[in-house]
Amino acid sequence: MSSRARRTLVYLVVFFCVCGLAGMFISQKVGAQSSTDESAFRDSLKQFTNVYQIVAQNYAEPLTGDKPDDAIYDGAIPEMLRTLDPHSNFYDPKAYAKMQEDESGKYFGVGMVIQPQNNKIVVVYPFEGSPAYNAGLKPADVILTVDGKPTKGLDSTAVADLLKGPKGTKVHITVSREGSAEPLKFTLTRAEIPHPSIDLKYEIKPGVLYIHITQFQQTTGREFADTLNEFPNIKGLVLDLRGNPGGVLVDAVAVCDKLLNRGQVIVSQRGRAYPEQVYRATHGNQGHRFPVVVLVNHLTASAAEIVSGALQDHDRALIVGEVTFGEGLVQTVYPLSDGTGLALTTYHYFTPSGRLIQRNYNGVSLYDYYYNHETPKDLKDREVKLTDSGRTVYGGGGITPDDKIEQPQANHFQDVLNAHNVFFNFAPYYLAHRTVNRDFEVDKAAIDQFKQFLTSQNIAFTDQDLNGVMDWLKMEIKSNIMASQFSEHVGLRVRANWDPMIAKALSYMPQAATLEETAEKIDKEKQTTARNTTPAADKQ
Repeated sequence: MSSRARRTLVYLVVFFCVCGLAGMFISQKVGAQSSTDESAFRDSLKQFTNVYQIVAQNYAEPLTGDKPDDAIYDGAIPEMLRTLDPHSNFYDPKAYAKMQEDESGKYFGVGMVIQPQNNKIVVVYPFEGSPAYNAGLKPADVILTVDGKPTKGLDSTAVADLLKGPKGTKVHITVSREGSAEPLKFTLTRAEIPHPSIDLKYEIKPGVLYIHITQFQQTTGREFADTLNEFPNIKGLVLDLRGNPGGVLVDAVAVCDKLLNRGQVIVSQRGRAYPEQVYRATHGNQGHRFPVVVLVNHLTASAAEIVSGALQDHDRALIVGEVTFGEGLVQTVYPLSDGTGLALTTYHYFTPSGRLIQRNYNGVSLYDYYYNHETPKDLKDREVKLTDSGRTVYGGGGITPDDKIEQPQANHFQDVLNAHNVFFNFAPYYLAHRTVNRDFEVDKAAIDQFKQFLTSQNIAFTDQDLNGVMDWLKMEIKSNIMASQFSEHVGLRVRANWDPMIAKALSYMPQAATLEETAEKIDKEKQTTARNTTPAADKQ
């Protein structure tokens, strides 16, 4: 057996021993561990090491290079965890570092999103105010070299690693740009790059604030509080959680804390190892109340469902959109050796009414669980609970919205344009020899240039194709041009102003106001009842 394979085997044994000892410790805390269980664990571990040794000694090719690590990182450990549930996960050193970076909401680098496109690494957008933004890098710039190293053959992760580095250090970047005959050179000074989880916040109509939260990270609670302070006189809120995969639990709790009354339950955690843990609003909205509409879809998951469920159960918000993903499991992250980490499901979470919203995953492949899950059509077999005002809500299959709003479905022509990144690539083509103002609108001349661009890209179309989706077409052209000329935030705002799901969510504000008034009345009645039933001795 090679030294590399032997080292990997030792690491794996240590990993399983850590997991096994943790399991024994947890089980002993609840009085469930027996000597038979410990013996069975040791026997299983011995069987595995025997199998691995046979493979390492007799496989047709020697386990050299990354093969030993791949067998462990990509094989044995992930497959073991997948037999438990879809959300327990093992992170190799790179993935673990990326997860920690995402949760922190900041890193050191130049501040831009990049992606591969046509075997090139292109800038998707620079973060507003970042070194990349201030230096003038633009969406669709093609990164040719980083510190003299060609990016050809590198993936976006490798290029991102080249761009990151200690604060204050310099990095030299060469890019090609539409309309520029020669490559452009930039020297950027790396800085701490904050990556806000709220990517869009503005008064979408007089008195109504729109907030989109991309994920819950360690800065989300503070961002949300700062945003409410920035708009102190709002009369309504549309909270957009579509596509939000969840994240840090305490920051989801912090968001709810700003909207609920002090003392109201937000979420409870129940697991085998520890007593039930209940999170409540510790500060509360301090009397600052306004109607709330929460917009969700099939990709709203985990911590985002905690927020949706808590606000729905307390009748604090009207939930609209699509049935959410249905992840009711909480993972605890355990740092391991060699910079790796284990995210292990240790709790189930329950909404204030007692709903477990986790979807059934037994007998479902990991692919189907994530990508082919069907929305429950029959509610009769689902757990039934009541909100504070007595409205019926359901568990066991995501958060069912109070009113459904279907996502508009794209037709074949729209799919073709999106697959070819047409709008993203048209923006630099259009701006190559002009600039636009903030009052820019897509006129006939711009549409004619768009047609010419489609022809140059060998994308077939008819006037009927274009006219059938003209409103959408103009929005996509405008949002990409505005993002390229000004910032990603400006482009996102164009998209939000057009978005039919947001427009429909806004129409529910009167119903949300009625719901909010009912919730406030019920809360006052509960407080009055509590005071009247307090023993006389306690009132003195």
